[in-house]
Amino acid sequence: MIRICMIGTGYVGLVSGACLADFGHRVTCVDIMAERIEAIERGEMPFYEPGLDVLVAKNSREQRLAFTTDLAAGMRGADVVFIAVQTPQTEGSGEADLSYIWEVGQQVGRLLDSYKVVVTKSTVPVGTARRLQKLIREAQPRPVDFDMASNPEFLREGSSIEDFMRPDRVVIGTESKRAEEMMRAVYRPLFLLDTPIVHCPRIETAELIKYASNSFLAVKISFINEIATLAERVGANVTQVAKAMGLDRRIGAKFLHAGLGYGGSCFPKDTYAICHIARQQGERMSIVEAAIAVNAGLPARAVAKAGELIGDFAGKTVALLGLSFKPNTDDIRCAGSREVAARLLAGGAALRVHDPVAMDNYRRVYPDLAYCQSAYDACAGADLAVLITEWNQYRQLDFSHLGEIMKQRCFLDCRNVYDQDYVAPFGFQYRSFGRPTAV
Repeated sequence: MIRICMIGTGYVGLVSGACLADFGHRVTCVDIMAERIEAIERGEMPFYEPGLDVLVAKNSREQRLAFTTDLAAGMRGADVVFIAVQTPQTEGSGEADLSYIWEVGQQVGRLLDSYKVVVTKSTVPVGTARRLQKLIREAQPRPVDFDMASNPEFLREGSSIEDFMRPDRVVIGTESKRAEEMMRAVYRPLFLLDTPIVHCPRIETAELIKYASNSFLAVKISFINEIATLAERVGANVTQVAKAMGLDRRIGAKFLHAGLGYGGSCFPKDTYAICHIARQQGERMSIVEAAIAVNAGLPARAVAKAGELIGDFAGKTVALLGLSFKPNTDDIRCAGSREVAARLLAGGAALRVHDPVAMDNYRRVYPDLAYCQSAYDACAGADLAVLITEWNQYRQLDFSHLGEIMKQRCFLDCRNVYDQDYVAPFGFQYRSFGRPTAV
């Protein structure tokens, strides 16, 4: 059993803390926001993640997981201190804002009372851990031995608990044997699953792995969307192209889904950040830059397809089905729905919207839309329905009923959930990404 202090109860910190407690470790999660800590202790999670409330309640009840605003109490007796605070993207440059990291580092230095491994869990630019190590040393009132480590997270929103419990790999960057052994002890429960532990004797390597991984996946998504554009021009079907590509084990099927592209907090932020890191070194990430540009253009493509179906948007009603950037999350950061909504509203459309969990977050951005209780409520009287997020409950829509309640039978499928042959018998005009359009 390892005693762990997890600084930050955002997405990464809370999920990681709860999962490490479920491994059998004693975890104290620390946050400066008292209202957030109080809400978590009441069982109210600060974001939607399937199963997280149950996991937190279980490990709190069994006294392996605790919450506090007192960092000194959280660090007291801890063997490992994880730093999992936010590193938001800076407007304009794309550089990661590390102000929270530096602030926490100074506090950790002042409070360090015994040997600990201090771990960066947040996604941070290459070189951050080394700078943080220097800052912690300078903040110490008296010298106390500690080691730095980098342990990047690879959690997917909506399936993060499974990702943590059964990861493809665990990456650990440490430069001392003592720290390596401590970090291996933290993840010892995964040894039973033969989980690969990738140890990097240079911390910078571990930091770069996270950016390289997310950037590659973003490139893969943008690549298939470029293929989708070409498929439309030549009359090919991108779904079949992607399936055949994915059967090649060198390529793999994941992230080859054409549509509205990627969003959320990770891919957009990490792709911009790696480009900024490269520029600082006098280099360019040309492929990643191209992927960013392709992804940025996808909402405009979606709106153009909407125009093909219903013409001028002025005076028209459009139903948006799904607002979060992906299913099983309430995260609307960089969600494709936001740019689509902005363009439709600018064109004079009225929007009726539905999402299973993200509507409260969306109201903070667009307070004046018609927020509906179901997909069918949203589509009632609409000239066009736009499927934006592929929630399971949108995968078997009753098109016969939709045809009865909609003003026009027009459907824009931004995730290629359906196809022309499926919707045509119900009299719908249909558009998707990268597939032939019926004449």
